Amino acid sequence: MLNYKVHLSYDGTCYSGFQVQQNATTIQGVLQQVLQVLYKREIKVTGAGRTDAGVHAREQVVSFKAPPFIPLAKLPLALNSMLPPDIRVWHAEIVADNFNACRSAREKTYRYTIDTGFYPDVFRRLYTWHYPQEVDFAKLEEAARYLVGTHDFTAFKAAGSKVKNNIRTITDFKLLHKGNFVVMQFTGDGFLYKMVRIMIGTLLEIGQNKKARPEDIEKILQARDRDKAGVTAPPHGLCLWSIKYR
Repeated sequence: MLNYKVHLSYDGTCYSGFQVQQNATTIQGVLQQVLQVLYKREIKVTGAGRTDAGVHAREQVVSFKAPPFIPLAKLPLALNSMLPPDIRVWHAEIVADNFNACRSAREKTYRYTIDTGFYPDVFRRLYTWHYPQEVDFAKLEEAARYLVGTHDFTAFKAAGSKVKNNIRTITDFKLLHKGNFVVMQFTGDGFLYKMVRIMIGTLLEIGQNKKARPEDIEKILQARDRDKAGVTAPPHGLCLWSIKYR
């Protein structure tokens, strides 16, 4: 059995997230169904990140162990011939037996895009949050700087997570403008359940003077109380952008 590392992209609009669920269509579930047909056996897939329902991925990485009878160069073609058009594999390689797409990841980058135009862009409506509000982006960026570093992010974790360790490190934040579109980019060693979306909702509230001042991010972190943070931004504006490995 060989250990495969596979890179893929997907449009998460029609999926109930990455992780396999009963009575729901998921990215992991579709991948495992296709791999079972190709290899004539059950293949378990491990993903680098468990994106939520409606969240997209420019670069998701999965690993799985399988016999070597499909040539490596043809594996992406074989997978894409059976996958739906909103999931595409674009690279495959053989890695060491101890590689795990989740545990071996060093950092992940997520991008969240909002459309600030008065009318939503019809061609990007599935990939941006239409938010035609007045936002002080300088204040928003100032608030985001308080999130950079190693913190207990309990206040930015949605209910339903089974993870016990809520300490994560955010290494970088970027704010990018292009026309009516604003991109907020977070890079870190890992993210809790809906953490990025809650941070986005909180930052936008601060940028509109609705909830708190930029420096109040420190108080929200220290409170470790989800009710102290802002709303959860909708999923379709979020994209798993890239993943780096050790």
